[in-house]
Amino acid sequence: MTTYLLAGGGTAGHVNPLLAVADAIRAREPEATVLVLGTKEGLEARLVPLRGYELLIVDKVPFPRRPNSAALRFPARFTRAIGQVRSHIRERAVDVVVGFGGYASAPAYVAARRTGVPYVVHEANAKPGLANILGARRAAASGVAFEGTPLRGAEVVGMPLRPEIVNLDRDALRVEAAAAFGLDPARPVLLVFGGSLGALRLNRAFAGGWRSVVDAGWQILHAVGERNEAVDPGDPAYRVVPYIDRMDLAFALADAIVSRSGAATVSEISALGIPAVYVPYAVGNGEQALNATSAVQAGAALLIPDGEFTEDRIRTEIAPLLRDAAALTRMRAAASEVGTRTGSENVLALIDRALAR
Repeated sequence: MTTYLLAGGGTAGHVNPLLAVADAIRAREPEATVLVLGTKEGLEARLVPLRGYELLIVDKVPFPRRPNSAALRFPARFTRAIGQVRSHIRERAVDVVVGFGGYASAPAYVAARRTGVPYVVHEANAKPGLANILGARRAAASGVAFEGTPLRGAEVVGMPLRPEIVNLDRDALRVEAAAAFGLDPARPVLLVFGGSLGALRLNRAFAGGWRSVVDAGWQILHAVGERNEAVDPGDPAYRVVPYIDRMDLAFALADAIVSRSGAATVSEISALGIPAVYVPYAVGNGEQALNATSAVQAGAALLIPDGEFTEDRIRTEIAPLLRDAAALTRMRAAASEVGTRTGSENVLALIDRALAR
């Protein structure tokens, strides 16, 4: 019986692919032991136990970004975190470690190497994090979600996706999805969302530009975010909701999408073959724009910079696209080529290879 230790967390971008791989292992090997390594502070502390996996704790030790008192304390704290993971590996007889980035992964990679346990790295973003950059140097195998991600020795394996996306039958669910959102299943739908908190840039642009989309013969399903105020014009073709609990239904209904370009968002949209217009979140190191690059280059999506996304761009660029059936057909075909629903299986193949060594 194999014992797997999956390390990662902090954000949904690390936790969700980790859980997708955990589910794939459990489905393939019900007798295997699947453990998760994370911190007390990260999202994994809530989501992992809810999914039925045991969470092993490691201290959260951020890499120092500047010379200060935290940098002086870092070596001792990081050494302690490595020791914690080594104890977990030995006490639970771990056979392989799989890291997904985040605070838990860096000490996990070092501990695995020092105890002679093979480890695998998966990077979800087009711009890799420091933990995975360092970990990939000595990994038994490494995989990335996007073509062109600068990670040493990595193969493109795609994003491990949640089962409700992998198994989604969009045609079969369309009527149910339309009823759930109060829309007409016979008319095309543009899905607009900016993550769980929404996106003010998208909300403001569509507040003035929605009519051009409706005039093009489309309906709009717009998740504005639970904390954002948005004016619902009362038109039955423009549904404004604070949050979408059933994204599988929203994706089943969407004939095109306007959204931010987080790694999971881009991967799910591409895997489902849906044409998209990405408006990358401008804060950070530009990782959202990089996440969208492969889809844009393949012809599956368009990209409009955040500062340029206005109601005028909706009228002059998005509405004409929605009228162009041939262009949308080409984008759907391109999305199906660049996306994959087999990310979890591809990561399992990397793990199997590491174990075989």
